[in-house]
Formats: sequence, structure tokens, C-alpha cells
Amino acid sequence: MAKIGLVLEGGGSRGIYTAGVLDVFLENDIAVDGVIGVSAGAIHGCSYVSKQIGRSIGYAMKYSRDPRYMSLRSLLKTGDYVGVEFCYHELPEKLYPFDNDTFEASPIDFYVTCTDVESGQAVYQKCPSVRGNDIDWVRASASLPLFSRIVEIEGQKLLDGGIADSIPLKAFEKLGFERNIVILTRIAGYQKKPTSSMPLLRRSLKAYPKFLQTAQNRHNIYNQEVAYTEKEEREGNVCLIRPSEYLKVGRLERKPEKLQEMYELGRKDALAKLAEVKRFVEESKK
Repeated sequence: MAKIGLVLEGGGSRGIYTAGVLDVFLENDIAVDGVIGVSAGAIHGCSYVSKQIGRSIGYAMKYSRDPRYMSLRSLLKTGDYVGVEFCYHELPEKLYPFDNDTFEASPIDFYVTCTDVESGQAVYQKCPSVRGNDIDWVRASASLPLFSRIVEIEGQKLLDGGIADSIPLKAFEKLGFERNIVILTRIAGYQKKPTSSMPLLRRSLKAYPKFLQTAQNRHNIYNQEVAYTEKEEREGNVCLIRPSEYLKVGRLERKPEKLQEMYELGRKDALAKLAEVKRFVEESKK
């Protein structure tokens, strides 16, 4: 019997696609042994483990235009485009409660991917809880350079996991998850190009040359990871789900109608591959 993993790419607001896929999984009792999420993938992966169908799209639709949720005002005032106090405390603790008890009782191993700004290397953190200060690991994974302050946890300085490892399939295989369902947020054929923001990154993060080196090479790392994921799919070790059509959704998209459209595409694509996903899970149990 092989351990089944669920690998969730990030992508900022595009990640609501993943939320649509995961809601279909929950509705159809698709169970895995472990989840590893990057940035938005980590955020939406939490709601999968806590079994809260519709939670991600629910709060996104309700608060996406709220300046406390995401705004230039928040960036200028606090250094974080995404409101830390609102998104990681007020929202999950009061306004749209996160089910910590179900998350902590789940047999699913949950990991988040961050980038250590001093080493430029990926960090894979197992999170048995996202209660209290533990939620900082999820926040660090989703903290975009230039739009977020560095998150410091136990002496480690961390930012967006997607800089060092956008698709941590190899990392999860090394952790013992031999067969994996991978959810990407870019269409087939997409090739990442060198980032145009390197001059800004060099100015704002000049104290971290190894991070800058990783950021400069990010497009190559990403494209290699996509190629590896597709190879693993051909060999039967991966079940791959990604957008079947291109939708123009910005990385920091706030328009509810665009978020809803991306979420519905995730649901549609998951339903189209549901029989394949079920076969993949059943075969892994043999």
C-alpha cells in the first residue's frame, strides 16, 4: 500500500481554483495521507484537512474587496498587502471560524513550504496545528516578496514558498509519499519567464544574496518541476489536475466575479477527472 500525497501549487488569488478542486474532493470522500501546500495552496489545503466545504470561496467572496483583507492601504500602513491581523486572526477566529479541532484530529499529515531568505532554500514544515502562533507557518508560506514583511519563526526568516519550490512533488516523494495528486494553477504548456521585479527585489532584499539568487533562477526551477510532474504523470505515479482553460485572474485579484469563475473552473475540472482520481486512490491502496 503506497502513501498518497496531495501537492498544492500556489499562485495568489489564482489559488481559488485549488479550493474548487478540493471542495469536490471533500464532497466525494477523496482521502489522502498527506498534504503539502505552497502559499495559497497551503491556505486552501487547511480547509481541506478541516473538512470545511465552501469555506475558502465563502470568505473570499465576502471579504475580497474589504481593505482589511487585501489593499494598498494595508501595504503602506503595515508592510503587508494582505492584512495579517484580519486574515490570520479575526477572520479564522471570529468572522469565518476555522475548525481547528477537526484539523488537529485529522490523520492527514499537513506540511507547508516556505523559503528561508538567508539560505535561499526551501523549508518543509509539518504543522499538526494552525492554532495560535502555528498559523505563522501558513502566513510565511504565503508572504509574497515586495508585498509582505519577512516572517520570523524560531530564528528562521521566511517568505513565499513558491520562490524556492513552487511544486514540491520531489520533496513529498522524499518524505515517503510515493503516489501523489498534484493540483496546479497554470494551464498546460505554461512556461514561467524570468521575473521582471528583480531590480526591486535587489533593492528591498539586498541583505539576502542567496534568496536573490534563488529568485533570479525561479523560472528555471519552476519549468523543470512542471516537466518532472508531467513525467511522473506519464509513469502513473501522479494524478494531475490543472486549469483546462485560461482565465485572466490576477495574482492579487479582488474582483468577486473573477474569483467565483476561477473557483467554478476548479470544480468543473475536478468533476471531469473524478473517476480517474478515484481509480488512482484505489490503486494506491492495493
